[in-house]
Amino acid sequence: MPAELVARSAFSLLHGASHPEELVEQAHALGLSALAITDRDGVYGLPAAHEVAKRLGYPLICGATVTVEHIGHVVLLAETEAGWARLCRLLSDAHANHPKGRARSTLAATAEAAGGLTCIVPDDAEHAQLDPLRQAYGHSFAVRLARYDAPDDPARTARATALAHALDAPLVATSDVLFHDPQRGQLADVLTAIRRRTPLARLGTARLPNRARFLRGPEALQKRFADHPEAVWQTDVIAERCAFRLDRLAYRYPREVVPEGQTPIGWLTHLAETGLERRMPLGVPTAVRAQLTHELAVVEQLDFPSYFLTVADIVGEARRRGILAQGRGSAANSALCWALGVTEVDPSRARLVFERFLSPERGEPPDIDVDFEHERREEILQYVYDRYGRDRAAMVSEVITWRGRSAVRDVGRASELPLDVLDRLAFTQGRWRAAPPDERAARLQEAGLDPLNPALLQVLRLADQLVGLPRHIGIHSGGFVISDTPLVELVPVEPATMPGRTVVQWDKYGVEGLRFVKVDLLALGMLTAIRKALDLLSAQQGRRWTLADIPAEDPDVYAMFQAADTMGVFQIESRAQQAMLPRLRPRCFYDLVVEVALVRPGPIQGGMVHPYLRRRTGEEPVTYPHPALVPILERTLGVPLFQEQVMEIAVAVGGFSAGEADGLRRAMGAWRKRGGLDVWGERLKAGMAERGIAPAFAEAIYQQILGFGEYGFPESHASSFALLVYASGWLKRHVPAAFCAALLDSQPMGFYAPRALVADAQRHGVEVRPVDVLHSDWTATLEPRPDGTCALRLGLGQVAGLVEAEGRAIVAAVRAERPPSIAALAVRANVRPATLQRLAEANALASLTPDRRQAVFAVEGLWTGLPLFASLDRDEPEPDLPPLDAAGALLADYRTLGLSLHDHAARLARQRLEQAGASVRTVASLAEAKDGEVVVLAGLVASRQKPGTAAGLIFLGLEDETGQANVVVFPEAWAAQRALLSRARLLAVRGVVQASGEVRSVRLLTAWRPEDVTEPASKSRDFH
Repeated sequence: MPAELVARSAFSLLHGASHPEELVEQAHALGLSALAITDRDGVYGLPAAHEVAKRLGYPLICGATVTVEHIGHVVLLAETEAGWARLCRLLSDAHANHPKGRARSTLAATAEAAGGLTCIVPDDAEHAQLDPLRQAYGHSFAVRLARYDAPDDPARTARATALAHALDAPLVATSDVLFHDPQRGQLADVLTAIRRRTPLARLGTARLPNRARFLRGPEALQKRFADHPEAVWQTDVIAERCAFRLDRLAYRYPREVVPEGQTPIGWLTHLAETGLERRMPLGVPTAVRAQLTHELAVVEQLDFPSYFLTVADIVGEARRRGILAQGRGSAANSALCWALGVTEVDPSRARLVFERFLSPERGEPPDIDVDFEHERREEILQYVYDRYGRDRAAMVSEVITWRGRSAVRDVGRASELPLDVLDRLAFTQGRWRAAPPDERAARLQEAGLDPLNPALLQVLRLADQLVGLPRHIGIHSGGFVISDTPLVELVPVEPATMPGRTVVQWDKYGVEGLRFVKVDLLALGMLTAIRKALDLLSAQQGRRWTLADIPAEDPDVYAMFQAADTMGVFQIESRAQQAMLPRLRPRCFYDLVVEVALVRPGPIQGGMVHPYLRRRTGEEPVTYPHPALVPILERTLGVPLFQEQVMEIAVAVGGFSAGEADGLRRAMGAWRKRGGLDVWGERLKAGMAERGIAPAFAEAIYQQILGFGEYGFPESHASSFALLVYASGWLKRHVPAAFCAALLDSQPMGFYAPRALVADAQRHGVEVRPVDVLHSDWTATLEPRPDGTCALRLGLGQVAGLVEAEGRAIVAAVRAERPPSIAALAVRANVRPATLQRLAEANALASLTPDRRQAVFAVEGLWTGLPLFASLDRDEPEPDLPPLDAAGALLADYRTLGLSLHDHAARLARQRLEQAGASVRTVASLAEAKDGEVVVLAGLVASRQKPGTAAGLIFLGLEDETGQANVVVFPEAWAAQRALLSRARLLAVRGVVQASGEVRSVRLLTAWRPEDVTEPASKSRDFH
């Protein structure tokens, strides 16, 4: 039976038009004896193909198409582990020495890689050029014979035959596959057009002549190459020889973190016990010590002590450098991680399920996520590179795929759609995925496009095929793989576009599936903000503040949370969280753990939110489906909220072992691939029936788990986040000026723009002072006030387009000697006129020239030709320029600073509407509005959200100078005014007040632009 030995998937970026999984499944279905995935200069798609091949029991040959200088595309197939190692190193070198996307290998390097590899050369190279490869690879050498149903096929066959004869090498038949099915041929042409940045109509000979480069079955191949049966037979000979499979990779974690004379487990035990005593100086509870002993035994059994030592070393290095770091995720289920200082969830205060993190039955490597300050994480990444070397440490790659709008834009450009039509067509698509078919026609009509236009439908059809295909390879947010042996012999490593970064060619699913141990070194903006706020507080009070110094369980902080006053607070600042807080009314730390997890798709889809709230308020009694579930669910009032509870339920009433319960969690796959739930579910219900649980109860429990598991949220993760929720909340409540300054200097991060954060600080009594070259630092700072409090001074960094180096030069020049004029500042700071222009437009020169327009004129009047005269003003009278009016000053502030300390666009809009006779309320006055009352609001659109669990509802955050309102938009209302609601920055809305206790929201009836003054009558009907 023949095999296909040359097949490129979509991971041959902008060449192949099928997923690797599709190629494997099709080859298996066709009955080919084996398939080789041979992507260009990489093995990016092999793990995905391997997963499918393993499930099907199908032989997948591992290889790559290597671009060799002066020869072309040479296919190399791994016969043995040694051959795979040589291929990986060859690809690594090919990428290291060339710009990204242009990997090249030399003939000498390709010849030196011989041994354990089969080499298949192209038919269009010269005999003399190929002879070194023939000599190096010996019997593992062949010439490719491809046919494309093109007029030059006979000439190609003759050329390949002559070359094989001259080299005394066999021919190998191939369809030179680019797609699994001929229907993908047109998409392959689109990819060529995108790659060449040339419209389809002008591709010429670069376009495929037909759809011939698809997978064929054995009979079709034998018929196609009937004149060369030996070339077909040779495919099976090579396939038999290429026995290497990815699951044979011998990965091992580094061990040099262990001091000389120590064993890994001995040193880990020493560090853990020392850390435990440091954290609990008054004595370690018996249960905690027993938990630690159990975890150490599991770690030793699975041979992962070096992994924990490495993570502890990385976190320790961050602390030595003064960088805030905190582990989260399933690692927070570990007393060992807590003792090592990796996580901060106290095992004596939490219910840990260690098997969710590490299980002997599962035997898989642990996965620890550690957050670092986002502005300083690069220091830690480079520390790992330096400690282990570039050949043994690399980041995990990330596959960037086409999404709905990007696919339409790229296909539309290739199809030469007019730009205005293309913009409107792209806007009809969802941001992440293509528009559903039932909505497509309506969206096209709404955009003014003909839903029956064949050209548009063709673009959309091809875009649908393009969605989900790899577009380019990026860098994972923080995944690191470290190896004891050279990593470049296990997987190719290549430079990333970002300087100083190297990445493996596999994404996180690939490395996890092949049992490589990964540690996630992630960036978290809130850690940066907290550290900066603590630094400001330390400078203000003259003593060092750390996270440990923040008082626990402060009632004032919880009162602030209960009032949903949480703008800027980690995790609980969204509109949905702010709506939940007055209902949940958190009073202690565990309530914050619940709050973080409750407003998530899992509990919402599982129907758990309302039962929990009713039980919490006493409106519903707390009940349990089975007595065995009482200790598992009593902390959450009989309602499962966390992934750990799902696992415990499976063990308690389903007959699962701890490792099997984690298998159920993985099958539910909150953030991973779906599938496999039916088998697990039937087994769970059968186990519950064996324990005397009535079928109705068993089904109810399973349905809860099913709804929850789709988007489960682990308690350990919620606990880690809750620590930062409380810390950021305490800073907001007690040092609002420092907290706001820290948030401003940690951008971009969080849910709200600097404009909203500053307005919120002002509403809390913080005096915010403007950017001023004589008083501002580059960052936001605190300035003492006579009453002992501090004012917040905006930094020069708030000015749009200002270069940091020039901003800091200005600060240094002013500190050295206060300049008497703008001209003197220009000379002393040695800044460009364009920089002074930005400062003048932002009114940051007010201390030197009070009027903004006069400052702009003064900057434009500076001599800029010769340095000798740079400090001289022009000898001409200054004009008497009229000052900007309120609207002009507001627009100038927004344009240059993104915010205004003096006015708000909503107030001006409301004033204009009121002059036209409308009655417009402020956001603050909504607190007095009654349920069902119709109101009109005007404000800036601060946020737009469309949660997947909200049944199509869209939530707009509408901001005025008094606060933010939550505007709920039903699907019908959104469809009627989609263009306005999705694009407008300033809106007037009419809606119905929805009151639930202290929470107020507004259900949209209609919206319009305030500059239109009056409400459009055609849009005023009530949408239900």
